[in-house]
Amino acid sequence: MAVRRDLFDDTHEDFRQSFRTFVRTEIVPHHEKWEAAGRVDRSMFLAAGAQGFLGMAVPEEYGGLGVDDFRFNVIISEELQRANVVGSGMCITLHNDIVLPYLLGTATEEQRARWLPGFVTGETMGAISMTEPGTGSDLAAIRTTAVRDGDHYVLNGAKTFVTNGLNADLVVVAVKTDPAERHRGISLIVVEEGTPGFTRGRHLRKIGLKSQDTAELFFDDARVPAANLLGEPGTGFATLMANLAQERLALSVSAITGARAVLDLTIDYCREREAFGQRLSSFQNTKFELAEMLTATEVAQVYVDHLVRRHLSGDVDAEDAAKAKWWTTELQQDVVNRCLQLHGGYGFMEEYPVARAFLDARVQTIYAGTNEIMKEIIGRSIDTPGKRSRR
Repeated sequence: MAVRRDLFDDTHEDFRQSFRTFVRTEIVPHHEKWEAAGRVDRSMFLAAGAQGFLGMAVPEEYGGLGVDDFRFNVIISEELQRANVVGSGMCITLHNDIVLPYLLGTATEEQRARWLPGFVTGETMGAISMTEPGTGSDLAAIRTTAVRDGDHYVLNGAKTFVTNGLNADLVVVAVKTDPAERHRGISLIVVEEGTPGFTRGRHLRKIGLKSQDTAELFFDDARVPAANLLGEPGTGFATLMANLAQERLALSVSAITGARAVLDLTIDYCREREAFGQRLSSFQNTKFELAEMLTATEVAQVYVDHLVRRHLSGDVDAEDAAKAKWWTTELQQDVVNRCLQLHGGYGFMEEYPVARAFLDARVQTIYAGTNEIMKEIIGRSIDTPGKRSRR
């Protein structure tokens, strides 16, 4: 893919080359081992911090670069997808794209001083915990409670499908501080490793992204300092909704890059593989399949790049992010499925990258809000009188 000069400048491309080298030397050689273990070695995360790939947006007074430019996050996601090691690198993208904005946007100065330096060095890995065993996309129905008791909150409940759930040192937890309320009863509390009553449950086994640790978390009268509350009580839902737009845009970046990466390797495969005495790429059906996918991915890339540019000026809302998330992740499903088919029997073999891409991509339409929820968000904006979709 050509360098998108309308989106990235020389500084971004220098950063890309540095991170590409990091992926090649610090992640790729260990990916298979981490896939088998179900989690990455924390030494890689510390190395990412040492080389400046964590918390780039953190202000300089807390040890960061003070570079609040989402394009650097985009580059990290793109390079992980192109190397087909997104599971091993997800601890980085979740840390930067999803968890950090909660601290930058909501934390007090005292909280920033406590947590942000470790976010930059890699000594503190972050996670966010919303989903519960009985509650998925309906966040207002969560049951984990936090009751104020003097200078502490007492948490009780359980969370599941927590990315970085095993390795994380700091977890932003969505709780009900007022169980009588739905959305307005939700608050966000930071739970740190070593908190009494906080335990980690099963290491969840997944069909894809196997090196990305996913776990259950339990809170049994867990006593968390009241000073760990993010924002005001009852403002958690609004904060979650505000930050989910970037999370969904980040997933769109990952999805379109993943689709283009698997298409590129499939084009190479079809040029080299022969059947009935000729290259696969010379068959009309193969040409048509590749032509359709190439066109669709290039069109989607333009739309995602457009939203990235708008996001830089704070001009991407929930509907924009929902459109991008559902479209690109559905496209990724379609592309990896068709590319696997073009590989024939070899596509079903784990040793082929297309097989891993097929499994790793499956969750994209599910997390950060299912695609059915994305369509509901878009539909509500259409059904709102006086509101017109921006084009």
